[in-house]
Amino acid sequence: MKKFLLGSVALIALGAAPAMAADLAARPYTKAPPPMIVAIYDWSGFYIGANGGWGTSRKSWDFYAPGALLLSEGSHDASGATAGGQVGYNWQMGSWVFGVEAQGNWADFKGSNVTLLGGLFDNHSKVEAFGLFTGRVGYAWNNALLYAKGGAAVVNDKYEFVRRADGLVTGTASETRWGASVGAGLEYGFTPNWSFAVEYNHLFLDKKDVTFTNTAVERIKQDADIVTARINYRWGGPVVAKY
Repeated sequence: MKKFLLGSVALIALGAAPAMAADLAARPYTKAPPPMIVAIYDWSGFYIGANGGWGTSRKSWDFYAPGALLLSEGSHDASGATAGGQVGYNWQMGSWVFGVEAQGNWADFKGSNVTLLGGLFDNHSKVEAFGLFTGRVGYAWNNALLYAKGGAAVVNDKYEFVRRADGLVTGTASETRWGASVGAGLEYGFTPNWSFAVEYNHLFLDKKDVTFTNTAVERIKQDADIVTARINYRWGGPVVAKY
């Protein structure tokens, strides 16, 4: 009887093994997920935009005395608001972005100082406009672009001698002055075609002899610092999908 029971158990075990193997069927085939797509922002193309901000121009005045002797009249900062526009073109090579740009701005940078020669007059100055013609190079992290720029600068200045006793203007002058510009900015593309930037520029405008209507000659040295917020519309390439 004992041998019979043992044999029955063995037969049951042998019969169950194929059934268990059948139950462990291969898993159904699942297709691998597609590769991840990374959106690459394209900075290439023409753009046009507007800007606004603040600037200041440092003015140092030296009076030409008889015999070509220079006498210092002091310095002042001419500061104020600015607004204008820009147009340019970008080329993108990998993460590097190269471009050229022209910018024109209205300005209202005003300042004055009491002349050091007797203290009877105020020297007034005003920057009425400026322009920048620059190249730029930047590095892009998708839709964020950090860039540096440099090139030529031009400003339009007006000057006055004002008598302190009664406010009478005793001499005026105006000039257009060329110099150099360097700057840097950070730009962010918030849609495929629209971007916003903050930019700083320093203008090197050196010295120039300026003749006033009262025949006085002043050697005026100046430079300028300008910070603007900018918005651009670009009609370049669309966002590119990269696998």
